[in-house]
Amino acid sequence: MKKNLVAGVLLFEGISQFMFFLRVAESIYPGYSVANNYISDLGVGVAAPVFNTSVSFLGLCIVAAAYFGYATFNSKVFSALIAITGVGAFGVGLFPENVPVLHTVFSFITFFFAGIAAIYGVRVLSRLMGIISVVSGVVCLAALVLFGSGNYLGLGHGGMERLIVYPVLSWGLMLSGYLLSKG
Repeated sequence: MKKNLVAGVLLFEGISQFMFFLRVAESIYPGYSVANNYISDLGVGVAAPVFNTSVSFLGLCIVAAAYFGYATFNSKVFSALIAITGVGAFGVGLFPENVPVLHTVFSFITFFFAGIAAIYGVRVLSRLMGIISVVSGVVCLAALVLFGSGNYLGLGHGGMERLIVYPVLSWGLMLSGYLLSKG
């Protein structure tokens, strides 16, 4: 199987299963509020096995996709940014929020490098996909700045956190489609 196809499948499966199990974890966490709970609240308590396993698997898939996708991207920088994002996601699952310092560091790595990778995508993807990449990355990073400053725009900290995460997850699904189309 071609490396780009492996990369596309890994990225698609990693993101898809995370989105699915994020919903499962939200459903089994008593009283969970998308607006008033952090995503990482799911990493402690009854939902912890589901969430931590899922986000760690996501991280592994992203790192592997960065490796297998390198030949298609032909950019060490782009592949490295994607891989660092994956390392961050794996660390989020390994160090849930009850390990606050490491959890915060790995969460920031994930959010920041996902946004930067998406913006950098303009250099390696087609024109339209490059524009979508930049928009996704800018929204992610702008939401990260707002989140870090405590300005949640009436969405609650959970809602603002999702404005960081959802654009780059969607971008990752687009990227998986790009990789699969190169097969």
